[in-house]
Amino acid sequence: MIELIIENQNSRETRRVTLESGRTYVLGRDSEADIPVAADPYISRQHVEISLLAGDRVAVRKLEAASGPIFLVGRQVASGELAPGEHFVLGGTRFTIVDEAPGPGSPSPAQTVEEVAFTPEALARVQYRDADHRIEVLSHLPEIIWGTGSEGELNMRLVNLLLAGIPQADAAVLVEIQSADSLMTLQWERRREISGAFQPSKRLVIEALERRRQSVLHVWDRGGHTSEFTATQELDWAFCTPIPGPPGESRGLYLAGRFDVAGSAAAGSAAAGGVQLQADVKFAELVAEIVGSIRKLRHLERQQSGLRQFLPPAILAVIGTDSDPTLLAPRESIVTVMFCDLRGFSRRVESARDDLTELLDRVSQALGVMTRHISAQGGVIGDFQGDAAMGFWGWPVATDDDPLKACRAALAIRAEFAAAAITPGHPLADFRMGIGLARGKGVAGRIGTPEHFVFTAFGPVVNLASRLEGMTKHLHVPIVIDENLLQIVRAGLGAKAGRTRLLGRVLPFGTETPVIVAELLPGEQELPELTGAHLAAYDVAVEHFMAGRWDEAYASLRTLPAGDRAQDFLAGQIVSQNRQPPADWNGVVKLPSK
Repeated sequence: MIELIIENQNSRETRRVTLESGRTYVLGRDSEADIPVAADPYISRQHVEISLLAGDRVAVRKLEAASGPIFLVGRQVASGELAPGEHFVLGGTRFTIVDEAPGPGSPSPAQTVEEVAFTPEALARVQYRDADHRIEVLSHLPEIIWGTGSEGELNMRLVNLLLAGIPQADAAVLVEIQSADSLMTLQWERRREISGAFQPSKRLVIEALERRRQSVLHVWDRGGHTSEFTATQELDWAFCTPIPGPPGESRGLYLAGRFDVAGSAAAGSAAAGGVQLQADVKFAELVAEIVGSIRKLRHLERQQSGLRQFLPPAILAVIGTDSDPTLLAPRESIVTVMFCDLRGFSRRVESARDDLTELLDRVSQALGVMTRHISAQGGVIGDFQGDAAMGFWGWPVATDDDPLKACRAALAIRAEFAAAAITPGHPLADFRMGIGLARGKGVAGRIGTPEHFVFTAFGPVVNLASRLEGMTKHLHVPIVIDENLLQIVRAGLGAKAGRTRLLGRVLPFGTETPVIVAELLPGEQELPELTGAHLAAYDVAVEHFMAGRWDEAYASLRTLPAGDRAQDFLAGQIVSQNRQPPADWNGVVKLPSK
């Protein structure tokens, strides 16, 4: 007997329709359709034709008047054939083809009185008559979960807890569907010793775990029944409750038992039997929910433990919340991008050609400094390019203080390299670094192929950050930021955490658009040799310089400490022109190289 199971995700409506051989059915939202599906607005009034073919295959064909697509086993099609166990989807409704011939160890349809499915809404209204006993049993669940040394021991204790909490049950089983034709009994226990292994109903387990994904009860007539599943074990009912678990896992709790003498009449009525067992099903669902949550947590911990060495913490945070996977897809975002590069690396490669392994170890330590501080401030490590690292903020989740986090990371990197420089014998003592920071519109996300991908960003803002990092060599400063960040830092970082000074308007090599650039410096406590008065004098010098008043600019620069390398850039421009700006001076310095 071939049946069509109709499951609407929104209304939770589930129906079963028996398909007759040789007949063609019209399925649609029209009430006059052979198979009406009124609950789904995305299904056309007359959407598909369905026919039962020879060999228990079912043909599905989209009608010309239908607007929505057909998804056949995950593929969009206009027509196709399905075997039992396969499904197609229209709108928000799933249609599954099933062959209702009874499986081994299962009561036949004629012997099963009826089937009852329990919705969460219905069980939420059920009240326990023996609440104190149920709570007392549940109080042992944390000890069972956390106090067992192996999964086998956990499973054994779990089925015994179910028997303690559901007095009507004669048997409790932990089952798992491993494939369409494979049902595994992970653990079972029963009150009465009967020869032979316990055999759960495959039909019931598949119905509850795969087709309906909710608790399902079967009640049957024991009288005259010779099936091993019922007669030998003298059972009146069984229900199966899904355990929410990690993706790809299909486990459930299976309880079976007999009605007591007072309730034996219920065996002839699934509705009456369902009412009598509602509290037991609710108890099983509560246990399943708790166990499922723990299993998902453990799965996530194992997954993140394996991914932690490959994925940035910011990405792991999104995965860990089970958020919409489109959060990791490439999209246009406002990002703050950092490029951090080691100075003089190429020369060290030449000088260390006989011990490149030692140099690689030192470079790895330097890159570790960069990545550690980028990650600590919530940034994503976008790329490594030899001795350089790229990080960015604003994706996958943007926050208002992303620019300030990027600046804090840059200052922390500068501080660690500065400390290494004055520590004798430190492996990073002779390394210097340059950092460029820019903020603007870019595309960020998971970019690559199914075989290999990276999380990175690209666009003009990335190019600008790379060029700003290169400018640190010309401007003689460790950290260069763009105009967007200059305004944000001055408004939000605070002089104790970090300071800025305007460096000028420059035209990067190979570009046509000048940019205003500034230096990001530590607070006055970390860099006391440069006071607020010194930085103010430098800003005045830059204003004079851009306006063409080079004598005044030079005079302001001379008030700065001799060890301040930033003044060398402006002073060099002024002295090279004998303190006279060119006739076509527009306030922009053209950089001779990257």
